Amino acid sequence: MLIPLRDTWSMILGASSGMGRATALALARAGSNIIGVHFDHGPAAESVAELSKEIEGYGVQARFWNMNAASARTRAELVPLVAELTDGAGPHVLLHSLAFGSLVPYLPRAGHGTTLVQRQLEMTVDVMAHSLVYWVQDLMAARLLRRGAKIYAMTSAGVVQALPSYGAVSAAKAALESHVRQLACELAPHGVAVNALRAGVTVTPSLRRIPEHAEFVARAGSGNPHGRLTEPEDVAEAVVLLSGTDSSWLTGNTIGVDGGELLAAGDAWELGTDSAPADRPSAAAAVR
Repeated sequence: MLIPLRDTWSMILGASSGMGRATALALARAGSNIIGVHFDHGPAAESVAELSKEIEGYGVQARFWNMNAASARTRAELVPLVAELTDGAGPHVLLHSLAFGSLVPYLPRAGHGTTLVQRQLEMTVDVMAHSLVYWVQDLMAARLLRRGAKIYAMTSAGVVQALPSYGAVSAAKAALESHVRQLACELAPHGVAVNALRAGVTVTPSLRRIPEHAEFVARAGSGNPHGRLTEPEDVAEAVVLLSGTDSSWLTGNTIGVDGGELLAAGDAWELGTDSAPADRPSAAAAVR
C-alpha cells in the first residue's frame, strides 16, 4: 500500500554532503523529519547548520550529530536518542551513505607514493560495509525498525570495475552488497526491506578524492545514454519514490540509479554537448 512520508522519521548516515545531503533534503520536502549523522571538521561541519535550517524550512524537524557513524560508541549514544525522538517508532528510512576509505593501490605503482596496508583495508571495509550490519543489529535490538521500514545502502559500479586506487573501496562495496542480501532475507519476516542503490558516476566530494577521477568522470559522462552524469538529486528522488509504501516485497536488490550508464556500450551513446538536456550540466562542465 502506498503511504505518505509526512510525520515519519528518516535517518541518514553520512548526511552532510553528496547523496546523503540531497536525500535528506528530498525526504524533508516529502514531509519526513530528518536525523543526520556526519563526521566533519571546519567549513564542512559549519555547512550542516545551513542544511538543518533548510530542512526545517519545509516544516519538519532536523537533528544532526557530528560523530563517527562507524563507531560502536556513537551507536550506543544515538540509538536511545533515536528512540526518544521518534517516540519508539524508529526511522521509516535508514540510508547508509558513508564514504570514507583508503584510496591507494595494493601494489607499488607509478604516481602513487604508498600501497595499501592491513589497517587501511580493514578500516575501509568496516566503515563502508560492516557498519551497516552493526546499525541494523542495534536498531533491531531496540525495536526501532518497524514493519514497512526501508533500508538503503549506497554502492557503486566499482564492485565490477577496477581503478588503480579503488581496490579497498571496491572490496567494501562488494561486502556491502552481500550484507544487503543477507539482511534482506533475515528482515523479511519483520516486513523490513533492504536494498542497495548503485548510483552512476556522480561528482561528489568523495569522488573528487579518487586520484583518477577526472578521466573516469569524462569517460562515464560521454558513455551515458542520457548525455550527462548522475546527480545526487537523482538518487534522492529514487529513495523518496521507493519509500512511499509499507511493502517489503522489493528487497535484496542492487538497484541501478545511473541513467543506463552501466548498460551502455562505451561511447556509442554519446550525444554531444548540443544534445544535453538544457537543465542539466554536461559531463565536461561537471568535471571543471
